[in-house]
Amino acid sequence: MNDQEKVLKYLVSVEKLAEEILADKREIVLLDKRRNHNREALRDLTKSNQQKCWMTVGSMLIKNNLETTKNLLEADQRQLNIEINKLRCDLKVKVNNLRDLEMQPPVPGLMLVPLSQKETQGMSNAGLFP
Repeated sequence: MNDQEKVLKYLVSVEKLAEEILADKREIVLLDKRRNHNREALRDLTKSNQQKCWMTVGSMLIKNNLETTKNLLEADQRQLNIEINKLRCDLKVKVNNLRDLEMQPPVPGLMLVPLSQKETQGMSNAGLFP
């Protein structure tokens, strides 16, 4: 394999990984918009005093019970949160892989995770937190 083929293979792998990162970012934005629309709908339903409401499923309008609709939206919210968090975790790994390919150091603090409630409580009991 000559130098040109190596360079071409390297550039293709970098561009492919960069495109995956951009696609994941776009997907996160779209899922976040959907999550915000669901949140707005849930808020409107909690203010409503009606027993039934209209909802869209694909291109159809369906009149549904208010509690059932709330449950569906809450389940959708949970699923969206899971998908967004999974994409964000995968995105961190992909960014580090891209930086490895570009021979740059990893982004400082990218893989940090917050303390769990148990850890915070333990540090508080030890007098390290106010």
